[in-house]
Amino acid sequence: MKVNRETVDLSAFPDLVVIYLGIRANKIKGWGRIFRLGPQIQKSVAEKPDGLLLHESILFGLFPLHVGMRQYWRDFESMEKWTRQMPHQEWWREFLKDPGGTGFWHETYLKRGGMESVFDDMGEAPTGFLKFGERVPAQGRMFSARGRVGREE
Repeated sequence: MKVNRETVDLSAFPDLVVIYLGIRANKIKGWGRIFRLGPQIQKSVAEKPDGLLLHESILFGLFPLHVGMRQYWRDFESMEKWTRQMPHQEWWREFLKDPGGTGFWHETYLKRGGMESVFDDMGEAPTGFLKFGERVPAQGRMFSARGRVGREE
């Protein structure tokens, strides 16, 4: 039996951005935060934000509970614009005020070049880039995704 080998033509998406996001329960109460956030994320995806091409849910692990998503965005600007609006702004403020027993991370990959990441309250158990890259504080130009991928503020 012959393999049906295919690929995809992404030329219609020259500025494609892929982002992986994860939230891990660092404490028992983190499970509650994750289960409350899930339906809110699904609702926001159902509203089809401008530029979001695809959203997929991912289970990274059960113990500790570690869930996430992979999203494909038309371009960095539409992804960034969405992050500066509700409900994302509210989720982010809430997390920064009280992480609720969770840790959060994301890694972003740009078709035109560049990668960036941030890891908040992920502790000493590394994931993704942290497993091989040097840990540095997310401050100065490393504070924002725009700065981390080398785009001017």
